[in-house]
Parts: sequence; C-alpha cells; structure tokens
Amino acid sequence: MEVLVNNKLYAVQPSTTVAALLQFIQLPSAKGIAIAVNNQVIPKARWEQQTLQAADKVTIIRATQGG
Repeated sequence: MEVLVNNKLYAVQPSTTVAALLQFIQLPSAKGIAIAVNNQVIPKARWEQQTLQAADKVTIIRATQGG
C-alpha cells in the first residue's frame, strides 16, 4: 500500500504502524518531532499502535532551535 509522507510517496506493508514508518524512512531520532495522520495529531504514546491505511497523508514536523 502507499502512503504520502510530507508530500513524498512511500510503499509500505499493510498494517504498518507510525513507529514502523519512522524506522522505514530512517528518521534518525524521534525526539523533537510531531506526527499527524490525515491532519490529526497522533500522540507519541500511540505511535506503536496507530496503524496506517492506504492513501493516508502523514505529516512529520521537526522542532528546530533558533529565534
């Protein structure tokens, strides 16, 4: 199945979780990021249980330092 992550298409296995997606796309660290699936924020405590569906739109936002 395919999901859209920050406007880039990825082919993942059915029942892929948010946590597994992060590993698949080789995100170096889960610290300082927020994830939304179809514009709904997913709390970090649910990343291991939240499964993705075909055509889901995943947005990953990273906190950055600066001012």
